[in-house]
Amino acid sequence: MAAHPLIILRRKQVEARTGLSRSTIYAKLRRNPKRPNDYDPTFPKPVSVGAKAVGWVEAELDGWLTAQITKSRG
Repeated sequence: MAAHPLIILRRKQVEARTGLSRSTIYAKLRRNPKRPNDYDPTFPKPVSVGAKAVGWVEAELDGWLTAQITKSRG
């Protein structure tokens, strides 16, 4: 049985997949007392892919999206 290849998505791809803006993606990653509802500890953390580049693991993002769908359809 072959393992699934790890696929890293760049921010623009994450935006397209989730429908979230750049600022919302980063707001989900950090606590902000001025906007406490933006933080989401379940949102996948980015991984460093270079000196000034990050990406998200596709499988983790897919899992988060599936959980959001399940939660919204409760």
